[in-house]
Amino acid sequence: MTGEPPTTSGTRTGSTPSVIHEGLPTQLPDIDPDETHDWLDSFDSLVDERGRERARYVMLRLLERAREMQVGVPALRSTDYINTIPPEREPWFPGDEETERRIRAFIRWNAAVMVSSANRKGLEVGGHIATYQSSASLYEVGFNHFFRGKDHPGGGDQVYIQGHASPGVYSRAFLEGRLSEEQLYRFRQEVQHGPGAGLPSYPHPRLMPEFWEFPTVSMGLTGINSIYQARFNRYLQNRGIKDTSQQRVWAFLGDGEMAEPESLGAIRIAAREELDNLTWVVNCNLQQLDGPVTGNGKIIQELEANFRGAGWNVIKVVWGREWDPLLARDVDGVLVNKMNTTPDGAFQTYSVEDGAYVRESFFGGDPRLRTMVEHMSDQQIQKLPRGGHDYRKVYAAFDSATKHVGQPTVILAKTIKGWTIDALEGKNATHQMKKLTPADLKRFRDRLYLPISDRDLERAYEETGTAPFFHPGADSPEIEYMLERRRQLGGSLPKRVLRAKPLTLPGDKAYAELKQGSGKNSVATTMAVVRLLKDWMKDTEIGKRIVPIAPDEYRTFGMDAMFPSAKVYNPAGQKYESVDRNMLLSYKESAQGQMLHEGISEAGAMASATAAGSSYSTHGEPMIPFYIFYSMFGFQRTGDSIWAMADQLARGFLIGATAGRTTLTGEGLQHADGHSPLLAVTNPAVVHYDPAYAYEVAHIMRSGLERMYGTSGPEGNGENVIFYLTVYNEPVPQPKEPEDVDVAGILRGMHQVSRAEGEGPKVTLMASGVGMPWIEDAKRMLAEEWGVQADTWSVTSWNELARDAIAAEEWNLLHPGEEPRSSYVEERLVDVEGPVVAVSDFMRAVPLQIARWVPGDYRVLGADGFGFADTRPAARRYFHIDAQSVVVQALQALADAGQIDRAQVEKAFATYRIDDPTAVADVKQEGGDA
Repeated sequence: MTGEPPTTSGTRTGSTPSVIHEGLPTQLPDIDPDETHDWLDSFDSLVDERGRERARYVMLRLLERAREMQVGVPALRSTDYINTIPPEREPWFPGDEETERRIRAFIRWNAAVMVSSANRKGLEVGGHIATYQSSASLYEVGFNHFFRGKDHPGGGDQVYIQGHASPGVYSRAFLEGRLSEEQLYRFRQEVQHGPGAGLPSYPHPRLMPEFWEFPTVSMGLTGINSIYQARFNRYLQNRGIKDTSQQRVWAFLGDGEMAEPESLGAIRIAAREELDNLTWVVNCNLQQLDGPVTGNGKIIQELEANFRGAGWNVIKVVWGREWDPLLARDVDGVLVNKMNTTPDGAFQTYSVEDGAYVRESFFGGDPRLRTMVEHMSDQQIQKLPRGGHDYRKVYAAFDSATKHVGQPTVILAKTIKGWTIDALEGKNATHQMKKLTPADLKRFRDRLYLPISDRDLERAYEETGTAPFFHPGADSPEIEYMLERRRQLGGSLPKRVLRAKPLTLPGDKAYAELKQGSGKNSVATTMAVVRLLKDWMKDTEIGKRIVPIAPDEYRTFGMDAMFPSAKVYNPAGQKYESVDRNMLLSYKESAQGQMLHEGISEAGAMASATAAGSSYSTHGEPMIPFYIFYSMFGFQRTGDSIWAMADQLARGFLIGATAGRTTLTGEGLQHADGHSPLLAVTNPAVVHYDPAYAYEVAHIMRSGLERMYGTSGPEGNGENVIFYLTVYNEPVPQPKEPEDVDVAGILRGMHQVSRAEGEGPKVTLMASGVGMPWIEDAKRMLAEEWGVQADTWSVTSWNELARDAIAAEEWNLLHPGEEPRSSYVEERLVDVEGPVVAVSDFMRAVPLQIARWVPGDYRVLGADGFGFADTRPAARRYFHIDAQSVVVQALQALADAGQIDRAQVEKAFATYRIDDPTAVADVKQEGGDA
């Protein structure tokens, strides 16, 4: 059952039998056809006169009343294994199907040759042939009739391409004249031929920023990101920032990909918010990488139940048009029953067997089935097509999806992996097959009816080691047709366009308060960040563009004061009286709300941050995501999402609050973040800072705004970076900004806070974040109790210091004849006296990043190991990172250098008992909660 569908449409007559679903009959006998007709006419009139929205509301009320009156209305979480749209309801197809079939053939050929070429001897860089071959009809229906480009008056659609289908998209772009033949030959060769001369493997906007818009492969994030993109489109609409009413989000996924938790994890959000601007197309070729998705089951039925249960509109495209006459003759339901009970593993076997096998195995078990196909030859049975390869069936599904109101739609289209390539079609090893032999290609060419001679194919193999690409000529009817279709729909896709202008950013006044310090009060850096955010939101220029995002933790971070004014976004508004309505800071929801409250879902919050952070390109409207979260639940929990955010060239602020291993110790092991900077440094787009003071926060946040939303960057419209700040819940005294503050040092990663005074041995103490008070106390203790003087440095970013040093070494490697460059660390510490001691509330590996470039003896203290529940003083004594531990480490370094007597170290160790957490059992702490 693998054939190319014919170009004529069959007609189905007769009736389907009663079928039991979930214990209830769905097709009862009609005992009063006239009354039934009156009801149907009435409903038709309601749709015609009042529209689909009103009709939908009435139907929902009727279902509600039916359940109230205990009328047995089935949930219908799954339906028969047949097409959702019957032939008589299929719309007229507006295109030239024969021309579009030839276009598909050209693209299929070029996609396969591209991957096969990439695996010629001596290159062999991999690729995937089979995925696009199974989904070509799905994409081409969209490209020729539905996907609206950037020049469409409504703003254009957002289309998430399945990652392994990228060769087909490149091939279409080649036919359109957007890519050259040379680029196709250089698939997966992005460096060796020079910038822009090759093509990346998958949809990577960062690697091909004028072409790809959304990264989609190998992370399972297409589903959740497309849902939150559609939701963000509604957010922009409801807040009056942009009219997105004509924009639709399309997401292409594989049935194997649906096993990823992120794929199905957020589908209820789309239904709850009635995102009828969202359509998913699931390519159900029944295969994952090494075998069937669910051999003993039926993945389409399984997914239908999932989506229907979650509230989605489900359209199944299971059978091609040649099945229509057979189904029309199925008056007793035997064929539908056979379809319902045949597992996917058997259907995969049928896809590779001949017609005689299918006749015997599928149709031969029941005389009625055998009679149904007795007029068909074995070859005709073998070519009975799956619905996902039937252009008219797919068109009907897409058309229905775009007209559906009040629900997101998922189209479950049954296909064959590797379809039309005999060497690959339906085989378990299809995913791993990268190369086609000349014989394979000749059979493929013949099946596509391409005018490529054996001689041309063989000569190309002799000259290049691969088959030739095919282009019918720029003035051919097929190329003119496909270009005209794209002109009508608003231009070629995929395409990424930068239309946003740099923003007018706040001036000095917005940062003045943070620079004044806290006087006698103690303030946590989390509160400093939140205070600055509130001031930004009042700004007349950028205020409305701030998108606060939190996963059910706004009150934790002191942001509940924003509820009454900014309000929480809910497209339905607030239809209840809040339990805290009499409080000053009561919970407020609004369709125009600014705050995105994501519930307990860091993955959803990251998807929102990605949609908002890339709005400058997807919508031409720069929005500023401000995602605040428990630091431990950032890079450790959603690192893949942050990576995809970086690939999508999104911008914005990630705020890892309650950072550090010892600042949230009451929560215990899982909440104790001692390593997020190390995870952050693996992402080249992430700029991490670990500020200690409010005035540092002011300069860092301002720098983030200017770099991402100002006129910096190579094109003068901002840099494609993400600012990540780790901030703390521990209140500390906030000093006033020094008059001679080293702003450049703050932004580059370190600045000196105090200098050694008086006589005696010298040490240099360095700390970041919440560790700064420890080294200030250590400085005092060293001076007063041990006669040692210390310089202190605030390290705002160990990561950026290390990157700077690595960049200097890289420059020196590539410029051997020029004066070597020094790292910023070396430049600032060139005159340091004595040993250097660094301490962090993160593990030692964080400050050890710069060890290579610190002159002299460098000692590091950090919170290595698992966290636990206790007070901060106890935890810091346990990890040996408190002020007393810093003192002992500094003295030990001086003793090792012969500058003090080792007895001093032993005395300090005995005095402070740094190995004994019970020594600080009576030390009180302030602000110990989250």
